[in-house]
Amino acid sequence: MPDGTKDTRWIALMVLCAGMLMIILDVTIVNVALPSIQHDLGFSQSGLAWVINAYLIPFGSLLLLAGRAGDLVSRRGVFVGGLALFTTASLFCGLAENQQMLIAARFVQGVGGAMTSAVILGMIVTMFPEPREQGRAIGVYSFVASAGGAVGLLLGGILTESINWHWIFFVNVPVGIGAVVAALRVLEKDRRVGKRGGADVPGAALITAALMVLVYTIVDPAAEYGWTAPRTLWLAATAAVLVTAFLIREATAAAPLVPLRIFRSRGLTGANLAQLVSAAGMFGMFFIGVLYLQHVLGYDALAIGLAFLPITVVMGGLSLRYSGRLIGRFGARTVVLAGLTPVVVGLALFARVPVHGHYVTDVLPSMLLLGMGAGVAFPALAALAMAEAKPDDAGLASGVFNTTAQVGSALGLAVLATLSAGRYLTLRQDGVADLVAQTGGYRLALLVAAALVLVALIVTVTVTRSAERGDAKAAEPLDLEGACNHAD
Repeated sequence: MPDGTKDTRWIALMVLCAGMLMIILDVTIVNVALPSIQHDLGFSQSGLAWVINAYLIPFGSLLLLAGRAGDLVSRRGVFVGGLALFTTASLFCGLAENQQMLIAARFVQGVGGAMTSAVILGMIVTMFPEPREQGRAIGVYSFVASAGGAVGLLLGGILTESINWHWIFFVNVPVGIGAVVAALRVLEKDRRVGKRGGADVPGAALITAALMVLVYTIVDPAAEYGWTAPRTLWLAATAAVLVTAFLIREATAAAPLVPLRIFRSRGLTGANLAQLVSAAGMFGMFFIGVLYLQHVLGYDALAIGLAFLPITVVMGGLSLRYSGRLIGRFGARTVVLAGLTPVVVGLALFARVPVHGHYVTDVLPSMLLLGMGAGVAFPALAALAMAEAKPDDAGLASGVFNTTAQVGSALGLAVLATLSAGRYLTLRQDGVADLVAQTGGYRLALLVAAALVLVALIVTVTVTRSAERGDAKAAEPLDLEGACNHAD
């Protein structure tokens, strides 16, 4: 029977996961409601993209800064503050009656989301330092982070069809208030005095500006004008200059925001590179999959959510029951390889969808393979990235890992949407029927998504080949069922 301290830690984990679930849900729940939002508020097609972009830009840009702020000041404070900001912004999103109010509130949501999610992994690895328990905890977290996307599609469909799109935001308010109250009660206070020399303000300004410009370049000019357009190239060059200046600053600063020594870990470096490209493929797949089901197969919002449900069911079963055991027995790197392989196959199968497709034969097999692969790959990636993080750098490592996921998601959305639209226009100019042209565009995008995850698999093989293997032999099999029993 676990003691009271352990019980409190597992309850705290549930609170952290509740906060993460809100953030992840919001990324995908909006996709299903986009047609209704466009109709009600009069968005143009290009303007509608800003309902997503206004969230992604601050989210992807502020994760590193928020993670380091947690290390230097208080992870609990950053988490609770971010959750309160996200909840307040959600209320204003739901109340929005015009485009400007919605986009502004979505931007503030992104800031709160970055603060909330940046410190969660760091808090988990410090709360659960023992490898066996840490594996269980990361497995639960990874399930919530991975499955939340598919749940968001289902919940978005239910709320949009049964009430209206405003409720995809209003639903966050009571959940957020409850999570803030619970966090103040169960999360241990961790006020820190910071490190000698104070916070690296110039470094923070440089990397935040660099990520802001980079993510903006990906989601707007690159998607709208093309990757070789002068505006895109100018912004990309600006981002490169800012990144270079940041690296020079971090190499010379007495108290750097991001100590470059953390990238000596092959596990952390490889896991983040793999996360970057795999997130690009998976997030882009959700976006393209929604468009295919809606525009080609004629599904409504609820049907789209149900169509993605198998991903959640399979992912949940594997993440909670088996991913921790597999990581403990074979090592995180091996499990990543085993998980990314069915993801590649699932995306390649999805890329063969016909114009007059049938869900059971043409879509469902891909959903099952994607759920199977993601259910073991993403917990293992998180474990690999955090395995060598020291307690003082846990928030930073968490912020880096989440940053690569968000930048990868923005990159995948921009690249796949641009390729799909370009292929569609080319086929239409060649006289191809509209539905056939749309399907052709989606198929190309899904094929590229499969190629991106294949790159992640290759990165895992080459970059992390010497990381983490030695510890796996000595680790006992992990039992995630025990984590659920502790939480109860």
